[in-house]
Amino acid sequence: MPETRRLRWIAVSVLFLSSALNYLDRSVLSALMPTLRKEFGIGGAELGTLIAAFSITYAVSAPLMGLLIDRFGLRYGASFVVGFWSMVSIGTGFAGGFGSLMAFRAMLGLAESGGIPCTGKGSAAYLEPRDRALGSAISQIGISLGLSAAPILTEVVTARFGWRSTFVVAGLLGFVWLPIWLWTSTRIPPGQIPGDPPKVPYGDMFRDRRFLTLIAANGLSMTVYSLWTTWPTLFLVNTFGITQEHANTGFVWIPPIFATLGGLSGGLLAQRVIKEGIDPAAARIRISVIASVFVLATGVAPLAGSPALATACICLSYFALLIMSVNYYSIPLDLFGVGRAAFATSFLVSIYGFMQVFLAPLIGRWSDAAGWQPICLFVSVLPLTSALLLRSAFRRPA
Repeated sequence: MPETRRLRWIAVSVLFLSSALNYLDRSVLSALMPTLRKEFGIGGAELGTLIAAFSITYAVSAPLMGLLIDRFGLRYGASFVVGFWSMVSIGTGFAGGFGSLMAFRAMLGLAESGGIPCTGKGSAAYLEPRDRALGSAISQIGISLGLSAAPILTEVVTARFGWRSTFVVAGLLGFVWLPIWLWTSTRIPPGQIPGDPPKVPYGDMFRDRRFLTLIAANGLSMTVYSLWTTWPTLFLVNTFGITQEHANTGFVWIPPIFATLGGLSGGLLAQRVIKEGIDPAAARIRISVIASVFVLATGVAPLAGSPALATACICLSYFALLIMSVNYYSIPLDLFGVGRAAFATSFLVSIYGFMQVFLAPLIGRWSDAAGWQPICLFVSVLPLTSALLLRSAFRRPA
């Protein structure tokens, strides 16, 4: 690998480590759901409200964050959003009741809405088109690290210092990352990417039917992602009658590892197919259609006879979904290049947030009233629907 390309991968890997902190901070609440139900005397509907409070600010503020990151640059944009969400995470540990906890979750959604636009901007600024899905997979390694670490960190810190300390410890880690990123981004600045599209007017972006369909398709496909990043602890506790500690230490940390492998597989597949001369967006969609069939395993998880078999179903659906996700999040970069990278990616973030606003309270109520089977069946077919919609849109002229 040429020296310049190697240095760019180093820089983007440091940036993508922020994804681990992003998902660590937001996933601590998921790992603590059974504890919070007892602490505040709440049910599934109230837990869904907490997720919705995070999601509404996440959805509304993402485009603004994308604009700011494109305007002020990757170095300062990433530093600001990581510092912001780290302070909010620390503050969450001092929440005095359900109302203040919900306020902190809403503020965390505002802060973390800039995380994925930053990593999208990093992929566009540092990586060539053939490498961007693989770059998204590297970012997914960070996400999976955060998701896997959250239940383990929760049990270790809670056992010694109480559940509130878990939020504080997770937030402090962001301030460890900040000087590393500032040092790296100063010494390895982004360079010119061959073949990068010119900046397009913002209005032209929203007249492109492919982009609008991609936004809608991402909202459909990420329902499964929302399910398995937010609710796995409560799903296992409710379905199989095991304890929170058993769920977190025995099972919940495993699926994110398979998500990482899925992301890497999706990136490597895209890299290989694009090298054969196929249009990058067409290659990504072809891969996603095939992968979406395997996401149907989501609907089988509640029928499994044990927590281990249910976790295996989660791993398969999560693996396949991440093959799709790393390619979906690379398509805006193919269409609009580095100049609009953060802004274009922010709309995929925004639709994910709006989807969670509606889905999270629904999951909370359904899980208490009807169990997890109807939820899992419902979301299992949505990624396949999204991939077929996207294929149709890209077959027509832009």
